[in-house]
Amino acid sequence: MLRKATLAAAAALLTIAPALAIPPVPRPAGEFVIPMPDGTQKLLSSFRGKVVCLAFVYTTCPHCQHASQVLTKLYQEYGSRGFQPVAVAFNPMAKMLVPEFVSTYHVGFPVGAADQDPVLSFLGISMMERYVVPQLLWIDKKGQIRSQTPSMGDEKMLGEDYWRQMIESLLKEPAGAGATHHTAHHASGGAR
Repeated sequence: MLRKATLAAAAALLTIAPALAIPPVPRPAGEFVIPMPDGTQKLLSSFRGKVVCLAFVYTTCPHCQHASQVLTKLYQEYGSRGFQPVAVAFNPMAKMLVPEFVSTYHVGFPVGAADQDPVLSFLGISMMERYVVPQLLWIDKKGQIRSQTPSMGDEKMLGEDYWRQMIESLLKEPAGAGATHHTAHHASGGAR
C-alpha cells in the first residue's frame, strides 16, 4: 500500500514539474520591487527604455562579487549609451550586508536586497529546485526578458564576452524593436 502511495505521489509531482520550469524567453519582465539599503524602493519598470542586466546575487558569493565588479566596468563603458545593471542580493542577512558589499567591491550601480521567495518566484525557480548564483536576466528597452541564466548556470552566459554581446546587440535595437534573438535555454536541477 505504501509503495502505491509513493508511486502516486511521484506521478503527481511529474505532472506538475513542467509548471515549475523556468518560463521561456523572450517574455515580458513583470514588475519587481527592489528594496534599497536606504529604505527607498526602486521598481524594475523604472528602468524601461534602457538595456538592463538584472543580477540576483549573494553578497557572500565570490562569483557574484566578481560579476558585480565586471558589471560596474561595463556600466562605466556602456552606461551613457543606455546600459543599466541592477543587483538584488537575496542571501541570508543580505539587507545588512549590501552596504559593505557595495563598498568592498566598488559596485557602481544600484544594489538592493530582497527575500528569497519573491526572487525565486520572479526567476521562475521552485523553492525545491537547486540553483546557482549569480542569476542574470537581460532585459531589452521594451521590458522584455531576452536572456536568463539557467537555474544551474551556464559558463558561457556568465562570462564577460556574452555580456558584451548582449549589451551591444540590445543597445542597437530601437525601443520599439521586437525580441527575436539571443534567447537562452533553461535548465533545472543542480546545487544551491
